[in-house]
Amino acid sequence: MLSDLGTALAGLLSLAIVLMGSRYLLDPNPAAAGFGIPGALDDASHSAAWLAVKAVRDIAIGIAIGALLIDGAHRQLAYLLAAASLIPIADGTIVLRAGGPKAIAYGVHWTSAALMLTVAALLAA
Repeated sequence: MLSDLGTALAGLLSLAIVLMGSRYLLDPNPAAAGFGIPGALDDASHSAAWLAVKAVRDIAIGIAIGALLIDGAHRQLAYLLAAASLIPIADGTIVLRAGGPKAIAYGVHWTSAALMLTVAALLAA
């Protein structure tokens, strides 16, 4: 029962991460604002490059989650989710260090990490 719930949540998580990453490629300025780092993006190539790195990272993790889910490798998926939860923890920390909104750091990034760890625990059960 818990494994089934974990499987369903992992599928939703995989899709959500791929969609978030895609947003950074398709509509980067609002996506960057939603990340929580204050200040507007300029047209500098380094800003576009930073967003592309974020996009590819999210899409790759989402695909890896989906691949393990399709394969039925629940224990490996649990390990991946546990390890990948460090990404939103670091993202939230970056937002806080940059003086960004605490609501985004805690409510978006760290809540995502908590969700990932919860799904990992459900899958490992």
